[in-house]
Amino acid sequence: MASPLRLLNYVAGRWTPAAGEATLEDRSPHDWRRVISIFPRSQGEDAHRAVLAAREAFPSWRRLSRIKRAEYLDAVAQMVKRDQEELALLMAQESGKPLVECRADVVEGLHTLQYWFGRARMPLGDVLASEIAEKDSFVFRKPKGVVVCITPWNFPFAIPLWLICPSLLEGNTVVLKPAEETPLLAHRIAQYFEAAGLPPGVLNVVHGYGEEVGWPLVVHPETDVVLFTGSYQVGSLIRQETAKDPRKFAVCEMGGKNAMVIFEDCDFDLAVNAAILAAFRTSGQRCVSASRLFVQEGILERFTQAFGEKARRLRIGDPTREDTFIGPLITPEAREKVERYNHLAKEEGAHVVLEVGRPPDPDLRYGAYIGPFVYLMEHEGRKRVLREEVFGPHVAIIPFSDMEDVIRKYNDADYAFALAVCTRDYRKQRLLREECDFGVGYVNLPTIGAEVHLPFGGLRRSGTGMPSAAALADAVSHRVSWTVNHGVEIRMAQGLTSQVP
Repeated sequence: MASPLRLLNYVAGRWTPAAGEATLEDRSPHDWRRVISIFPRSQGEDAHRAVLAAREAFPSWRRLSRIKRAEYLDAVAQMVKRDQEELALLMAQESGKPLVECRADVVEGLHTLQYWFGRARMPLGDVLASEIAEKDSFVFRKPKGVVVCITPWNFPFAIPLWLICPSLLEGNTVVLKPAEETPLLAHRIAQYFEAAGLPPGVLNVVHGYGEEVGWPLVVHPETDVVLFTGSYQVGSLIRQETAKDPRKFAVCEMGGKNAMVIFEDCDFDLAVNAAILAAFRTSGQRCVSASRLFVQEGILERFTQAFGEKARRLRIGDPTREDTFIGPLITPEAREKVERYNHLAKEEGAHVVLEVGRPPDPDLRYGAYIGPFVYLMEHEGRKRVLREEVFGPHVAIIPFSDMEDVIRKYNDADYAFALAVCTRDYRKQRLLREECDFGVGYVNLPTIGAEVHLPFGGLRRSGTGMPSAAALADAVSHRVSWTVNHGVEIRMAQGLTSQVP
């Protein structure tokens, strides 16, 4: 077994241990005995140093040409393109995602770098007409300052780059606090930017627990923007805290209780496959995973049988194997949480269709493995399993009668992130598009598969209504207007007199 990698924080262009030199272990979800890396257990002092480094680097970075800033992203993209397979294998080992998904995560990060590099030469603002012929009016964006990025473990490469790239391109400096479960990919991101020659302090990375180093970054008086992806519980605290400071702004992309709506007129095989992908990719550990499948009554029995049979055949195993569909959950604690919800579903009246449980394969006994749990349940009352995010392979099939019924049931939720509709009728999908609350929607597709040039975020407990990905430019910069008078006298809009007594 290979020796663990030794990781360090990256602050002001230097690799440093935590101030107290305490460390944490990064363990494999496939085999909890294996330590993949040892990384700093940072504290408030480390957060303070990173924020000050970012603040010091900000003035010169924002003055750099937008095109020149983008060239650093392109340089990193070339290195990522070279190392795609290596990065995917590291991710599979560290996060437990199957290798095929890890490859897609790396490509998504690469696409993000390429997208924001390309945007550098696009218009930065607008020239608008004025009421007064002698005036020119401009609207453009200015960077906000120091951006804190707090990212999750389930997309340890793509999501950090989602947040870093627009922040840097718009002229901000960044402090990244990656998930403590997946520090290795964030370490590689910092290495790439260092190799690209990024000026010291423009990107800083501090590792550790959220409460010990993440929260000090949020409350630090010198941070201007917080970009967070994670749970509703943490995100709501961040929103409340940043609201106290008029200088600060938070974008929080949080959880989901996502759904597919499957009508009787659907392409049946497509709908079953889409539901399998939506429910069980990343073992159900995506903020857009579908844990509610609304199925019209006319095909309920047929769909339930087909979905259950296909879910039963999914290969559970080592995430580095090419044929694995369901890998381990991220930690033993995550598996225990899913098992508690599976038990709760039975208490709340579920008719269990499939319960795989922990696989008997002895090669998997040291990993956080658990198979699909599928059940039928009527949408009535306030059953917790139909309202709370489980974050695992836990799926409810819920019958509905007609359009009015499914819209009511779908919207009766605390989260509003991803919706997918399977139907051949364009009128049905259009009505759901208009009447259902969601941030990311699909037709005849699963609830997963977002692309980097589209906004990504939800409503209610799912987010702040300010999406991530392509929409982040407006979160990490603010729009300003600039009006220039080319005349020899003052002429005011709205007919206001400019005479001065």
